[in-house]
Amino acid sequence: MMDTFELADHEVTRELLSNWLKAEEHAEFVEMSDYQLAVFLNGLIILKRGKKDDVIPEAEKELNNNAILHKIKIALTLKSDDILEAFQIAGIKISATELSAFLRKSSHRHFKELNNQYLRKFLSGLQKKIRKTEE
Repeated sequence: MMDTFELADHEVTRELLSNWLKAEEHAEFVEMSDYQLAVFLNGLIILKRGKKDDVIPEAEKELNNNAILHKIKIALTLKSDDILEAFQIAGIKISATELSAFLRKSSHRHFKELNNQYLRKFLSGLQKKIRKTEE
């Protein structure tokens, strides 16, 4: 994970990374900021896809769940069917139209906000899908 941050020209200490990964109830837990998550996701995109025109994208100061979904989609080269399958594995049935609304810009009239529960379920389903594929 430290290397992934470095790919986005951002250095983190092992201690800070460890504190991010602790349970919320732990005394040393530190919440990751939107900016830090955006830097990590940009580093993940660079790790998995390479730099685009040798430029490191600027990390957003604020992230929403839709942007997180979009960055993961880019990093892992996921197609809509892959995302729909991850939701299905997690027990959430959404349509291709609804997924399209999640991936649109917030200014688009058909944009739909992705709530926390859906993002958590997507990540859970994606994890199960990836682990199943690796086996």
